[in-house]
Amino acid sequence: MGLNKKSVDDINVKGLKVLCRCDFNVPLKDGKITDENRLVAALPTIKKLIADGGKVILCSHLGKVKTEEDYTTKTLAPVAARLSELLGQEVKFAADREVVGPNAKAAVEAMKDGDVILLENTRFRKEETKCGEEFSKDLASICDVFVNDAFGTAHRAHCSNVGVASLVDTAVVGYLMQKEIDFLGNAVENPVRPFVAILGGAKVADKLNVISNLLEKCDTLIIGGGMAYTFLKAKGYEIGNSLVDETKIDYCKEMMEKAESLGKKLLLPVDSVMVDAFPNPIDAEIPTYVYDADAMAADKEACDIGPKTIELYAEAVKTAKTVVWNGPMGVFENPILAAGTKAVAAALAETDATTIIGGGDSAAAVNQLGYGDKMSHISTGGGASLEFLEGKELPGVAAANDK
Repeated sequence: MGLNKKSVDDINVKGLKVLCRCDFNVPLKDGKITDENRLVAALPTIKKLIADGGKVILCSHLGKVKTEEDYTTKTLAPVAARLSELLGQEVKFAADREVVGPNAKAAVEAMKDGDVILLENTRFRKEETKCGEEFSKDLASICDVFVNDAFGTAHRAHCSNVGVASLVDTAVVGYLMQKEIDFLGNAVENPVRPFVAILGGAKVADKLNVISNLLEKCDTLIIGGGMAYTFLKAKGYEIGNSLVDETKIDYCKEMMEKAESLGKKLLLPVDSVMVDAFPNPIDAEIPTYVYDADAMAADKEACDIGPKTIELYAEAVKTAKTVVWNGPMGVFENPILAAGTKAVAAALAETDATTIIGGGDSAAAVNQLGYGDKMSHISTGGGASLEFLEGKELPGVAAANDK
């Protein structure tokens, strides 16, 4: 996988029109932004392009655009207003339903060096998600240089991240993308050892390729969450009413054999926290029981890793120099069943190893627990980070020029 990409630091865009694909897919409520983390995260790249003296044209998608109403509720107008405040200079909003329309063209035409404009939601154009040539050409027609700083969509080939990149001479990555490539991409391809990977979440099916790829790359693979019980059933254990994917039992056997033949440690829970029935509502107070993995109750359901497993997993983390974590250890939406996930987060927060959190629920858990600043890197893209962990080439990364 070619991970040595040109970034904004390798170019100077003075006097040039730069189209910068950001991730402004922020939550909106009644037209107000309720979480502006993604806007703040985009500022370093935008400021670098302004400082160069570029004519900075920003673009992003926002949600999914399906109904006529979405053209009103999913406009990027509030983002332009808030970015103006954050940057301390006007971000002119080009309100074209066709994204690259008369407003955008006129605004680009009138730009001076250091000016910033924001295009309308790229998904207002139906062909965006199909990487249609027409829209890619429209985007390329208003810029000299393309900068991709949206990792969350890097695993998708769309007009605004891949199509346009193929039509301009200079296509580079921004600071956020660079950080994702440095940490996630290189942690997997070229880790400082020992390399420990922790996988959780409910389904084996979601992580098939990740398990297989990480077994080849890591020294120790730790399995938690609902998918652990398919592995334990594959070992011949009673798992009661725990989550299981009957169609993946042979696959789990295969992976345990693969670990053994490669001389890798594959750690599974040695004890579990079981409940009489899955909590309803999910955060309900319920009684819990701890059972050893080889002696689980036939009439109960495992919903978290137990205290001995927590100790085993924390010890494994202590020996590591690189740790990648994706997926919770249990039903962490319930405070009683969140102990395993919390303990893994705490172990990662305490270690000196490079700690990489692969997006999604793990990122949410780490941030909720207040450990965000203790991690080396928290990925911004759930789906994209999973595909990186699978060893796949991401179209949005591949489209940037190599160094």
